Amino acid sequence: MSLRQMEYFLTVVDEASFTRAAEVLHVTQSALSHQIKALERSVGGDLLERLPRGVRLTPMGRAFRPHAELAVRSAVQARRAARAAAGAEGGELHVAAVHSVAVGILPDVFARWRAAHPGVLLHLHEYATTEALEEEVERGTADLAVGPAPRDWPGTVVTVGEEEIVLVVPFDDRFAGRTSVTLPELADRPWVRCAMEPVIEGQRFLDWACGRAGFRPYTAVYTEHTSTAVRMAAAGVGVCTAPSHIVGGAVGEDCVVLTPDPPWRRALTVFSRVPPTGAAEAFVDLLRAAWPAPAATGPAATTALPAHVCDAATALA
Repeated sequence: MSLRQMEYFLTVVDEASFTRAAEVLHVTQSALSHQIKALERSVGGDLLERLPRGVRLTPMGRAFRPHAELAVRSAVQARRAARAAAGAEGGELHVAAVHSVAVGILPDVFARWRAAHPGVLLHLHEYATTEALEEEVERGTADLAVGPAPRDWPGTVVTVGEEEIVLVVPFDDRFAGRTSVTLPELADRPWVRCAMEPVIEGQRFLDWACGRAGFRPYTAVYTEHTSTAVRMAAAGVGVCTAPSHIVGGAVGEDCVVLTPDPPWRRALTVFSRVPPTGAAEAFVDLLRAAWPAPAATGPAATTALPAHVCDAATALA
């Protein structure tokens, strides 16, 4: 079994045709068929069902496919890491992030990176949820990820800073003259919520948190992205939660920002399957410098909520 055979197999699956796959790979159809048959012999069975018009995966093929994808992606990452390790110049770097981080933090970081390392091509992969982010990085889609600290991550996790989660209301809100507000004071307010809101003890976070404060939140709108929720809140649709960096840096300061009392914070981390080297290590250093941690670090800085909630409560991005 070879990496090339797995690449050929995946191309046939993607194209659903030996003919089209041969054209994409720039090989003859007979050579492609020979390699696929050799692969099937090595695994001990048919991976593809040949149909009169195309192909489809067999049960064995469906089981084999995700492992082949991981192997091919890992090989690509290995080549990138080897080229970049010579001094963080040349090659490319694939960075994954949740939407709020991609919009609120990374533009400035990427600009600094381009000024310092113009020879490295950056690829950004955006995901709506932290779960999707972790899954794709584990599969090898990106060299590293920027986002909330993952749970039970088998690879490397580096804390580079801290995000503060704030509440957003319009300029004519009755709390507009204040800097902070307690959750019970918002008991009568409608909320703009994100579809990727995490679940705590069987409930969506805001339902859980407001329930502990003695009321059930009224949801006015569900959105897909935090930036949309902030716009909705600024227009007066309802209160929303959002990382502070996305309110000012990405969406614009056309709203009032309130700090929850007690405050909500979470660690911002970089995580990867293997320890960052070369370009990846340089990117982590730049991100840490661009987004420094506050003076108080560690668990004591994020105990405004219980530990398991402090991570998930703020995963509304």
